[in-house]
Amino acid sequence: MALLANKTAIVTGASSGIGRAIALKFAAEGANVVIADTVEQPIEGGESTVGMIRAAGGTAIYLKTDISDWTAVDALVGVTVAQFGRLDAMVNNAAIYTSTNLVETTPEQWNRVIGVNLTGSFYCNKRAVTQMLTQAPVNEVRGRIINISSQHGMIACPGDLPYSVSKGGIVQMTRQIAVDHADDLIVCNAIAPGKIITGKPGVANDP
Repeated sequence: MALLANKTAIVTGASSGIGRAIALKFAAEGANVVIADTVEQPIEGGESTVGMIRAAGGTAIYLKTDISDWTAVDALVGVTVAQFGRLDAMVNNAAIYTSTNLVETTPEQWNRVIGVNLTGSFYCNKRAVTQMLTQAPVNEVRGRIINISSQHGMIACPGDLPYSVSKGGIVQMTRQIAVDHADDLIVCNAIAPGKIITGKPGVANDP
């Protein structure tokens, strides 16, 4: 049996880049995958993630989602559970990037990056945990959360203020959720990738 057979996972920011690779791997391991992104087509062009998964015989749906909007995140999890019965894994990958230092960063840039990267992750974590608390454990786990941070969340890089602050916040949020909900049988971890060329470097699905 495939490793993730009969499991359901949401992957945010999965139309392109790292999220797309995660979604494809989850599907290859048998998971039902929900692609949550602001647009369905990848920024690098080519076939959609859902199309690739279905062509390979997997199960996937696309749900247009702006994770900086609580109502959209609430609906994302609600539709997922209505269609597949439960939520086994939440991968919080969606992010945007602004390469600016303190003086260069406008209030609008700050609010947008923090709104998507940090507040959006808070919304997704909160809604996922709320759902997982209602589910019966499977192999002693109610659900798993994977937050995609960055090495920029742990080291200082020149001209990287809003992005690095948002990713550092994700690291601490992950620690706190893991501690607060370990007894609830919810597992929360973070991954901090290094420099990866994905799609069009520095470009995000942020219409």
